[in-house]
Amino acid sequence: MSVTFRVPLYFFLLSLSALKGQTRYLEENEITPEGLFSLLNSELKRELSEDFIYRRPLRCLDMLATDGQFTFAADRPQLNCAAFFIGEPNEMISIAYDNVNIDCDGGDFIKVFDGWVMKGEKFPSSQDHPLPLYERYIDFCETGSVRRVVRSSQNVAMIFFRIHNAESGFSITVKKLLNPFPCNIISQTPEGSFTMVIPQQHKNCSFSIIYPVEIQIAELSLGHFNDFPVKRVVPGCAGAGDFVELLGGNGVDTSKMFPVADLCYSFSGPAQMKIGCENTVVRMVSSGKFVNRVTFQYRLLDRSELQKIKGNNVEDFCFTE
Repeated sequence: MSVTFRVPLYFFLLSLSALKGQTRYLEENEITPEGLFSLLNSELKRELSEDFIYRRPLRCLDMLATDGQFTFAADRPQLNCAAFFIGEPNEMISIAYDNVNIDCDGGDFIKVFDGWVMKGEKFPSSQDHPLPLYERYIDFCETGSVRRVVRSSQNVAMIFFRIHNAESGFSITVKKLLNPFPCNIISQTPEGSFTMVIPQQHKNCSFSIIYPVEIQIAELSLGHFNDFPVKRVVPGCAGAGDFVELLGGNGVDTSKMFPVADLCYSFSGPAQMKIGCENTVVRMVSSGKFVNRVTFQYRLLDRSELQKIKGNNVEDFCFTE
């Protein structure tokens, strides 16, 4: 992953705010862009034997993309901490508590969130997640040994933790599990391809790319329009029940993002669009009556493309072409 790729995601992480808007995660943490992304890069490329357990300390602000055992030991009060976990698109995150030594009565806590929270926004959004919001927060101090293993619904999860006393801390084991029908994904990279399939289920699925990218839809198969191989990009497909929309914005909550295009007719052959936003999303809405499928590719826009898009568009926060 090059420096060009790293910078947008770093500044996205810089803007994180804590749960309920109480804190900033970067306070009192000495962390640089290169330090954060060299860590993530090493995690992504790590190849370990099945018998080897990777171990390292957990930082107050951390991002992890590999299996292993991670231990946090406070050397001073750490009141505003978070660790982000990410897997491949077809993986879920399993977080198991191995050892916990915190003072719940004194205000310490460890909370697992099923998804990510950034700038007060949540991914997946409440509209797209299978669980109500209150069930997505698992508080160790409330559940204890009843929920010593927490599993995410998608390829991202995170923990919030607050520890007041030095020498307190905890250890967790993180594992990646296969997800046969992945739904609601954050891409680790700004380039790649993916096929999203919703097999006759009434739900919404989003593929989020936290970079300005060009999206190329290679194939779209929507059950209710499979007899009409016509390619159309039209506003307002919501009445169709089954459709794909392209979204752009600077946050992660899809319900708050700018709708770029709706596609509600099946087609084969490329349809592409450049979206100069911090976050680009391919979102599929399914009625549950059909098997819906979309295949797409994406690549990072270079600086000259971003300048061209910006010059041709009057939108202040997000530029499309």
